Amino acid sequence: MQSFTKLTGLVAPVDRVNVDTDAIIPKQFLKRIERSGFGQFLFYEWRFDQEGNAIPAFEMNKPRYQGASVLISRANFGCGSSREHAPWAILDYGFRCVIAPSFADIFYNNCFKNSVLPVKLSEEQVEELFRRTAQHEGYQLHVDLENKVITDDYGLSYSFDLDEHRRQFLLQGLDDIGLTLKHEDAIASYEAKHAERLAYSV
Repeated sequence: MQSFTKLTGLVAPVDRVNVDTDAIIPKQFLKRIERSGFGQFLFYEWRFDQEGNAIPAFEMNKPRYQGASVLISRANFGCGSSREHAPWAILDYGFRCVIAPSFADIFYNNCFKNSVLPVKLSEEQVEELFRRTAQHEGYQLHVDLENKVITDDYGLSYSFDLDEHRRQFLLQGLDDIGLTLKHEDAIASYEAKHAERLAYSV
């Protein structure tokens, strides 16, 4: 898994509340068995019409937001079903950080297992990010996970809270399996001793 320490990235807005996982990655695209390839379908039913043509009015289709790696949205982002494909699609599209006032719990937890940093800021702070994104074309944020702070080039600085266990997941690039493998020596020692006990008991 990719580690996350610091990111400087273009910001793209999705100005909607209650963005659910079926909007993030519609159910008809869940047939793939690998984690890659989902980015092309991110927000598909908002990005494209029934003929597959891009909808110009949708924020992410605007040229100024192409190549963005920071996504800002509104409250309760990632609600709905528990599909892990949602952070897969977000990451595969190119986003490494999602900022919102609140997240659905399962989506929030899945982000840390998939190299995506979800940042909770206040409604007022997120509103200010929307304002600055609209005001400054090519607006970028600097996301510093080591110090838990977000800044821009115009004097903004927001601190954010994050559970230390989750922070270390991203800083070290660990998922659940990687975390377990950090104790590989202890596991191997236990297995060897257990095998010895079984041998003596026969």
